Amino acid sequence: MKILIYSTKDFEIPFLEKANSDVYHIKYISERLTSKTAILALGFDAISIFSADDASSKVLELLYDFGVKYITLRSAGYDNIHIKTAKKLGIKVAHTPEYSPNAIAEHAVALLLALNRKLIISQQQVTHYNFSLSNLVGFDLHNKTVGVIGTGRIGKVIAKIMNGFGCKIIAHDINEDQGFTKQYDIEYLTLSDLCKQSDIIMLSVPLNSETHYMIDADLILLMKRDVYIINIARGAVVNTSEIVEALKWNRIAAYGSDVYEYEDNVFFYDRSETKPNDKLLLQLIDLPNVLITPHQAFATKEALTNIAETTFYNITCWQQNKTPANELTIELVR
Repeated sequence: MKILIYSTKDFEIPFLEKANSDVYHIKYISERLTSKTAILALGFDAISIFSADDASSKVLELLYDFGVKYITLRSAGYDNIHIKTAKKLGIKVAHTPEYSPNAIAEHAVALLLALNRKLIISQQQVTHYNFSLSNLVGFDLHNKTVGVIGTGRIGKVIAKIMNGFGCKIIAHDINEDQGFTKQYDIEYLTLSDLCKQSDIIMLSVPLNSETHYMIDADLILLMKRDVYIINIARGAVVNTSEIVEALKWNRIAAYGSDVYEYEDNVFFYDRSETKPNDKLLLQLIDLPNVLITPHQAFATKEALTNIAETTFYNITCWQQNKTPANELTIELVR
């Protein structure tokens, strides 16, 4: 089986090489999958894509014409691939659902701590020998109310960590895990009630039609003015322009995010010489109460190992005419 890996990052290759162990013929390319680069998959049986790749219906139809039979995602989320079209075309698709919830959750907490304790401002001051504390006052996390929106694998780890800080945890999810609530004394609330009560809001939901722009101006009006919002879900879970306006007018205190709704062709690349023409991103970066990281939450050795191993687990299952546990197109393909 010949495999083309799109959107390859240099730091991924050693992990992928180790997981492959010279079993399959692999070609690595840095290009994103788009309608223009789909032709590069000609002659390959399988491709691997990442979260920024475009596997829309149009692209999938091109891949089908080029002979691609299998797609394995090096990500848990799969909002970038049109699963229904893949099913109709008979292209089997699998993802990497459990590569490391700890990596993502820990990064969410890192964003919160860095914002709250003004670590970026502090470091900038110290490099100029300014040791004043006037701009560096934060707050104790102990006894604060943390609202976790989305209590899947990542949301559960976030709740566990924040419970360890002595926070009160409230949550919102379409699927309530009652066993989990008892273990950590968590209360499930409506989305509006969670927004009203939370000192800190953590977003860890998948992006779909229900969660697109879940956090908008109307919900922001319900929140406390000193609320901190941390987004390690997907960029379009929040209405970014309305978040920016709320920050400008001190309607919310701070925003930390590892994702951005227009991150395609920006995040994962060095754009220092060719800065993106994105006024909204520029506004976010320039705000003093915002911390943006370039979708790096998954970038730990453990997570990269799991991603690589799951990638080749999926491929090996298909090679052996078996169904991987992570297959997303199982219903119509069997």
